[in-house]
Amino acid sequence: MAPFMLVLTSDEKYYPVFWKVVRAWAYFLIYGMGFRLKVEKEQEIDRNKSYMFCANHASFIDPWILIAMSKNPIVFVGKKELAKFPIFGFFYKKVVIVVDRSDLESRKKVYEEAHKRLKNGTSVAIFPEGLVPAENIVLAPFKNGAFSLAIEHQIPIVPQVYYDGKRLFSWDFFKGAPGTLRVKQCKFIETENLAIGDKKKLKEQTYNVIYNELINDELYMKDTNRPNNEREFKSLL
Repeated sequence: MAPFMLVLTSDEKYYPVFWKVVRAWAYFLIYGMGFRLKVEKEQEIDRNKSYMFCANHASFIDPWILIAMSKNPIVFVGKKELAKFPIFGFFYKKVVIVVDRSDLESRKKVYEEAHKRLKNGTSVAIFPEGLVPAENIVLAPFKNGAFSLAIEHQIPIVPQVYYDGKRLFSWDFFKGAPGTLRVKQCKFIETENLAIGDKKKLKEQTYNVIYNELINDELYMKDTNRPNNEREFKSLL
């Protein structure tokens, strides 16, 4: 894929084509590994609008699910550590808005870059937990960034719930299996007429939508309640 990626990441005008290629690749990865997608949508995306996609994050498969689900081009906001991987990191820096959460200037630049991308009709995706939490946590607290951006640009929040990544494609090497990855795209949360002072309320509303879906899912909670080795988890960070 590298020669194609070099061309398609050389200029922002190629991003819609790049998205189609990456989306095809996402389907190849998901189905090639023996997974199937079962998607429920309470509301459909308008191809001519920008959105802020927010989903729970429990598995490395999660970004590929999000990519596969959206015909709309999306740019991710991702942590800088992934840019260190050979080859992958080179392309990652070209197409992802990279953020160092410990650096205030880096966080400010996210807003500038997102503003530029959103003006071109692209959507933004952020996993608002900020990391993959320990497996005994239902849903980690959300960071503020996604909700500040959504309010600033008056774009709807699209809550997505991933029920099975933790169970079927775990960070635990000895756990996982082919199966059906269930996804729910919940009703959008509008930000029209909200001010930045409403950020906390918007964050809590989005969190509650996703949390309530997860806590009421028997398979997700059965897996989440497994004993957890905190020391082993921290060693992966």
